[in-house]
Amino acid sequence: MFDLSSIDTELSKSEQYALLAQQLEAVLSGETNLIANAANMSALVFNNVPDLNWSGFYLFDGTELVLGPFQGKVACVRIALDRGVCGAAARTRTTQLVPDVHEFPGHIACDVASRSEIVVPLLQGEQLIGVWDVDSPLANRFDQDDRLGMERLCAIWLASLAK
Repeated sequence: MFDLSSIDTELSKSEQYALLAQQLEAVLSGETNLIANAANMSALVFNNVPDLNWSGFYLFDGTELVLGPFQGKVACVRIALDRGVCGAAARTRTTQLVPDVHEFPGHIACDVASRSEIVVPLLQGEQLIGVWDVDSPLANRFDQDDRLGMERLCAIWLASLAK
């Protein structure tokens, strides 16, 4: 139904993210349920962005981040805001792009195969909803194009909740 395998790999990474954003908008169209939309976004990204071993959500419960819908291996269930890359993104309200997680102070190794990570905070106004977390088994996997692309996907997901 939503197959991006036909995306031309000759396109730039930003062009590929633009196509992925169009697909995400189509997938989320007409649905406002947070869990359903988080599950579909996790699957869409995991199956269409190369070299990932985890993509998913940690949702803020008012105290800590709690595992939400994801694709990949079993994950840590709860993350305090003062721990790891996800905690840093939630605490600082800024995207964390980590080339090598082994060099990140306080990194939480839910999957020892992960080498690089990008985490986008999910905000509605000033309110923290959670974070979008993507891991790769490759060091230096994520760059500024990934940051911009993932932030755009998160904005689409957040907008779907408000409709």
